[in-house]
Amino acid sequence: MKTINYALTLMILLQGPLLFAQKVEFNPNVSSIEWLGKKIGSQHTGNIQFKSGYLELQDDMIVAGNFVVDMTSITNSDIDNQERNQRLVGHLKSDDFFGVEQYPTASFVVSKSTKFKDGKSTLTGDITIKGKTESITFEVLRTGKEYTASLGIDRSRFDVRFGSGSFFDNLGDNAINDIVKLDIKLVSM
Repeated sequence: MKTINYALTLMILLQGPLLFAQKVEFNPNVSSIEWLGKKIGSQHTGNIQFKSGYLELQDDMIVAGNFVVDMTSITNSDIDNQERNQRLVGHLKSDDFFGVEQYPTASFVVSKSTKFKDGKSTLTGDITIKGKTESITFEVLRTGKEYTASLGIDRSRFDVRFGSGSFFDNLGDNAINDIVKLDIKLVSM
């Protein structure tokens, strides 16, 4: 009987990483989101900070995850004039764009993924911005303790209307592209 118990215990210990998910938490102070928004003839860039985030890994696959983004932390990095910079940031925080007073956070919840192969995995989940939730799929690259992704978010699907050709006609050169590019870097603790 002792031999059977010993053998079962040894099997559980050796297969533990395969049976139980490993939680990987991310450092919000060094993890980041860089955004890029474009319109005809110009573009703007900036950053947004994470409040919190984690992934659960099992058998070299992401099986769960949840990330909260601090939308009040949005910044601009391409306008040197402080007054113009803050005017743009204030506009992005207003109801014309992300309405951060009413919606101070955005989130992403993992629903499924593929196994990592050559450091890459395809991740699907639900992103919520301004109280609206949409499913999104994108590729994640894992290098050591870093996870990175580049993706485009269609802001019009989250009721971010300002300057959007999806909502307004005759905008001409004032139309702002609906796709906002996000370069995400997550650094585990």
